[in-house]
Amino acid sequence: MHPISRRRFLRRTSAAVASSAFLRARAASPEILGQGEFRYRIVPGWGNLGESTPVNDCHGLAIDREEHVILFTNETRNNVVVYDKHGELVHKWGTTFPGAHGLSLVVEDGREILYLTDLNRHVVAKATTDGTILREWRLPDTGGKYTKEDDYRPSWTLHRKDGGFFVLDGYGKDYILQYAADGSYTRVFGGAEGGIVHWGPHGGMMDGLPDGTETLLIAMSDQQHLLRLATDGTQLGRTEMPGGNPRQIRKHGRNYFVANLGDNWPKDRDCRGFVSVLDEKLRVLSNVGGTPPEYTDDGKLRPMAHREEVFRHPHDLAVDSDGSLYVAQFASGKTYPIKLERV
Repeated sequence: MHPISRRRFLRRTSAAVASSAFLRARAASPEILGQGEFRYRIVPGWGNLGESTPVNDCHGLAIDREEHVILFTNETRNNVVVYDKHGELVHKWGTTFPGAHGLSLVVEDGREILYLTDLNRHVVAKATTDGTILREWRLPDTGGKYTKEDDYRPSWTLHRKDGGFFVLDGYGKDYILQYAADGSYTRVFGGAEGGIVHWGPHGGMMDGLPDGTETLLIAMSDQQHLLRLATDGTQLGRTEMPGGNPRQIRKHGRNYFVANLGDNWPKDRDCRGFVSVLDEKLRVLSNVGGTPPEYTDDGKLRPMAHREEVFRHPHDLAVDSDGSLYVAQFASGKTYPIKLERV
């Protein structure tokens, strides 16, 4: 065996042993996952880097212009792990994010930039893709909304076309903090008084309406729905996701992809999860690893559930130019991201 091939073999074998129970369940799953036009096949062993590049919870994913897959994990030996499309390591960096959670990739002045959130440090960080920290934001003066910084646990950032952004406090007090394009704090909305219930605003994205109006589309996790807000916090609508636990929403082409942590979370913390694919009207077309979506005659989505023992707490996802799907998982026995090829 060629030395390089042997190293790859040993590295992936080590990772497989570390998560053998999970991988055995995956191996027993059907070859093709999902329904309709959105069906996928798992790529075995993708991204398993072994002891040299460990992971803990795999929280955030993004794909850069070179189609590198960027992973954000709360393993402080290497918080940011960058893969090529084949699952080989490009580079890694980061030792200061013990509460690594949200990852957003944006373009500023032609340069790709990462925005990272840390639940433990109560911070939003801005960094280059190779690891230079450019700026950090801690809890601003919100006029009495918070009495101590420990109550602020930012989960994700959502970015406007003009360079401004919003911070979701999904693990703290459920407020949404707004920042201008220059990074200055402007205001806060949401929270209980704004009709945003606890364990709600976990992840999300900025999403334009047909007339071009920017809105916030938020994954409301334990509340089992997607919530659409105007940029002033006005609630514009909600899309029920019964049986799902939406943690993040990503858009690729005309379709939305939702990572559902589990179908009975948090009552059953060993429950599996699945990935939903939605159309432009936010109707579910396919549940990858889950039951086929069913709607009643009056248009209500019936409760969904996992069907195959494939995923274990999907937390974020990304889609590449080939339509392949990458899934990062929380509390999954330190498993690496899963790659699924579209068939």
